[in-house]
Amino acid sequence: MPQQLDSLLAQIPLFEGLNAETLTLLAGCASNVSFEAGAPIMRRGDPADAFYVMRHGSAVLETYIPARGAVTIETLEAGEVLGWSWLFAPYRWHLDARALTHVRATAFDGACLRGKCQNDPVLGYELMSRFAQVVIERLQWTRLRLIDVYGNDERH
Repeated sequence: MPQQLDSLLAQIPLFEGLNAETLTLLAGCASNVSFEAGAPIMRRGDPADAFYVMRHGSAVLETYIPARGAVTIETLEAGEVLGWSWLFAPYRWHLDARALTHVRATAFDGACLRGKCQNDPVLGYELMSRFAQVVIERLQWTRLRLIDVYGNDERH
């Protein structure tokens, strides 16, 4: 199975440009998962023990705002990354995510990857650099969504 995952990983934008040896290393922490439409993928406050790369379907990231309820932060589609909290202690989700449609994804075990990153600082730096971009994009989307919810940003 790791060989099949290697092929899948090579097609994921997050891993673009990584060599075959690194993809094999990452595949050792990966498994294929699926979620039915409406199913929760992660819940704010729960342990963040994995991240997901969407291969098929769509999912929504949400946050709860008092007096407004659930507010959509971003909709994720195939090729996009879901989850970065596995990288940072205390390893808890900061948002909710649920499948909008049937989702097929590759799940990566956070503890497994953290261990590999500790043993290989070059891999750790490479993954941290790539996930920093994911975090920046997610924070930008969150800011824009909150502007929609609470009003105009005069500096915008």
